[in-house]
Amino acid sequence: MQLLDYLVFLFYFVVVSGYGYWIYNKKKSQIADSNDFFLAEGSLTWWAIGSSLIASNISAEQFIGASGDGFQMGLAIATYEWMAAGTLLIVAIFFMPIYLKNKIFTMPQFLSQRYNSTVSLIMAVFWLLLYVTVNLTSILYLGALAVSTISGIDFSVCMIAMSVFAIVITLGGMKVIGYTDVIQVVFLVLGGLVTSYLALNLVSERFGGEGVLNGMNHLMTKAPDHFHMILGKENPNYPSLPGLAVLFGGMWIINLNYWGCNQYITQRALGADLPTARKGILFAAFLKMMMPIIVVLPGIAAYLLWKDGMFQTEMMKDGALSKDNAYPVLLNLLPVGLKGLSFAALTAAVVASMAGKTNSISTIFTLDIYKQYINPQASEKKLVSIGRISVVVSMVAAVLIAPFMGIDKKGGFQFIQEYTGYISPGIFALFILGFFWKRATSNAALFALIGGVTFSVLSKYIPTWTGVTDCMFYSSFPDASGVYYIPFIDRMGWVFLFCVASMVIISLADPASKNNPKGLEIDAKMFKLEPAFIAGTVVIVMMLLGLYTYFW
Repeated sequence: MQLLDYLVFLFYFVVVSGYGYWIYNKKKSQIADSNDFFLAEGSLTWWAIGSSLIASNISAEQFIGASGDGFQMGLAIATYEWMAAGTLLIVAIFFMPIYLKNKIFTMPQFLSQRYNSTVSLIMAVFWLLLYVTVNLTSILYLGALAVSTISGIDFSVCMIAMSVFAIVITLGGMKVIGYTDVIQVVFLVLGGLVTSYLALNLVSERFGGEGVLNGMNHLMTKAPDHFHMILGKENPNYPSLPGLAVLFGGMWIINLNYWGCNQYITQRALGADLPTARKGILFAAFLKMMMPIIVVLPGIAAYLLWKDGMFQTEMMKDGALSKDNAYPVLLNLLPVGLKGLSFAALTAAVVASMAGKTNSISTIFTLDIYKQYINPQASEKKLVSIGRISVVVSMVAAVLIAPFMGIDKKGGFQFIQEYTGYISPGIFALFILGFFWKRATSNAALFALIGGVTFSVLSKYIPTWTGVTDCMFYSSFPDASGVYYIPFIDRMGWVFLFCVASMVIISLADPASKNNPKGLEIDAKMFKLEPAFIAGTVVIVMMLLGLYTYFW
């Protein structure tokens, strides 16, 4: 990076910090209020909610991990982004009315209201451990790795600097996070588009012609195997994205759990009224549709250029080809100034995600553990203070843990999906039945939680234990050591069905479930939609149908 790059990056830092400080002073209450701090209750507009959803979601695992998967398996990895757009519509239509009608501020609070405090406490501890040891650490590790590769700054210095920046933003509460995320998304999208533009132009120059459309045409004609959304069993990447399961199986569990039952995400909309929340989520869905252009296409372009002889040294790490080098390699080719913009985009993605994650960690700890079990009489000011302490403690823990995670060996994006997938089926089962089936009991929910995780771990190697590697219920594949396993997306689908069936059987066996006082009242009027939302939904659904048909 040159002086101009650092000046562009400094401009980004000053704008985000200055705007955050201005928002903090403009919107802060005279009396510190926990709902205001954690949820920015009534303060976020639809465009701030949508931007914050995307800023919290898109981080180093997308820029580095999804580009790396684009390098290896192609456009198929975009199914995570495009299916997420469809999932957001479902969350806006069916999930948000239930949360807002019941005044739900945290996911453990919902579990406490719908089931009991035991289920709520178990999940609060689960989420805290998952958020700190898997999500926050992976975001920090991959982000610092990328920033260090591009800038030449020491890895540890990058980790600490980004952590401090994220802490400063988070200490201002959800208002500051929500509104600074708007700027973060602007930098994220602009910087991402610049990198994609450069990548497609490089392809054009390499293979003849000029312009991004010509580059796109070269990609599709010279790497056709990288433009299939549905992979066949003969494809070596099938275990990561097992065929139709991305449309009709476990991919729905991943997305519905992430976007609909995840404090980290839903928190952005929980402080708004229903129309505003729905507009914000619809805006996020539109942004999601364009994300593969930013995070997947550069990886495919890097693959074609590497295949043609470029980046032979740069794509190597420890003597082996490293797919996660694809995005940093392209960033290093950007001209002076634009490299600083893309560097700011990557930093914005990492910092925004860390700020959102730590805010959710502090929310769950403060409202669902500290207030419920440690100091029930705590004042609003004390709760805000504990929330800020939680932010700092969780970030320090992430800085200490991240270097030992070895995330890059698996590939960042796949690492997060697989390890989160061990608990996702059970969580989603108890949420979906809790929403729409009044007879679901607390004992059934506990079984889904504990049994779901246990079955997820044990079921991975069912083919090895049974000696049946292929049958009507599953296909399995050997890992590097020759041990057969079921792909995690398929496994999630089967574990979810197991959890739902178990919950139904356990609940029906309990006579008290017939008059379950914990059942939620569902009113059809809750799900009534505004014409503008319906129009936006139709547009997104048609886009999805068109894309999957064309790139099947």
